[in-house]
Amino acid sequence: MTRKRSEKRSRKAPSSFDRARDELFSAIRQCGVMDAWEEDREAWMDETLSFMAERYPDLSPVELQQLRTTGLRFCRPVIPHGGEHTAISFEDANVA
Repeated sequence: MTRKRSEKRSRKAPSSFDRARDELFSAIRQCGVMDAWEEDREAWMDETLSFMAERYPDLSPVELQQLRTTGLRFCRPVIPHGGEHTAISFEDANVA
């Protein structure tokens, strides 16, 4: 007998932390907080994590702090999100 792949692999439901993290990243991308001043980003993060603590009451204070740290890092990527092109000259841009 052969089993289907979906039967072979048991998928574990995402944890509250995983769901909260994904929701936080989605909110960061959608709301434009990446373009905000640092102080505004931190205020936004405080308000958002207060909401997350209510939405996911089983998250521990350590997990909420991990979400805050990860979320603020996500707002400050090593390589900036768009904004400017990186071509050295117009010819390098390969503009048609």
